[in-house]
Amino acid sequence: MIHSTAIIDPSVKLGSHVEVGAYTVIGAEVEIGDGTKIGPHAVIKGPTRIGRDNQIFQFSSVGERTQALTPDDDRGVLEIGDRNIIREFTTLNRGNTAHGGVTKIGNDNLLMAYTHVAHDCHLGNHIIMSNAASLAGHATVEDHAILGGFTLVHQFVRIGEHAFSGMGSAINCDVPPYVTVAGNHASAFGINKEGLKRRGFSPEALRGLHKAYMLLIRARGKREAAIEELAPFIQQHPEVKKFVEFIQNSTRAVVRHGRE
Repeated sequence: MIHSTAIIDPSVKLGSHVEVGAYTVIGAEVEIGDGTKIGPHAVIKGPTRIGRDNQIFQFSSVGERTQALTPDDDRGVLEIGDRNIIREFTTLNRGNTAHGGVTKIGNDNLLMAYTHVAHDCHLGNHIIMSNAASLAGHATVEDHAILGGFTLVHQFVRIGEHAFSGMGSAINCDVPPYVTVAGNHASAFGINKEGLKRRGFSPEALRGLHKAYMLLIRARGKREAAIEELAPFIQQHPEVKKFVEFIQNSTRAVVRHGRE
């Protein structure tokens, strides 16, 4: 299952049932877990650790050093979990040892063609990055978030779980969980109601999140008073608690409500 034209460094550790396509190059200090399939003409460099049952399509670049001005011998690491789909021309950079050192990608993510994950980004699980979505360094994307095509995320920005961005969004502020954003620069346009319904969120939780959105994102009042008003919802719904805590803990500005 290793094509005769593939070039694989002797130090590479391959699990069982790994497939490597024609003309793929795998460099030193790479570990690839059981059942992972790598298409033709891919390039994988280390230090990189890849889990089980991933699909890495042709022409992708996995584990190249950061695009920052770092030495060629920088020892940053890329860690990829299990069952991810990494489509054509995706670029995944290792961490930068001067700024954390590890780029992490969780499990069950879909990274469509031409997506980019820069150094020291952290991705959770069940994330979709649509075509050409790009993350600058140190960005964080939490579980079940969806980034529309050509979404651009500024460095150090955090995207909360179950958030959704429309195509062509330029995100330079933190996006709380469950929120839909769009535009350049991105503004918030309510909670991701349809997506949350599909994922089984209860009507009561949706009402609580809508209330939290109206008080903390759309309104311009004092945050402390809004959180006090939300206290009953925070106690009853962990989703609302997570929403509020994300905003409280944000070290950047949080997206604001857009024009009607």
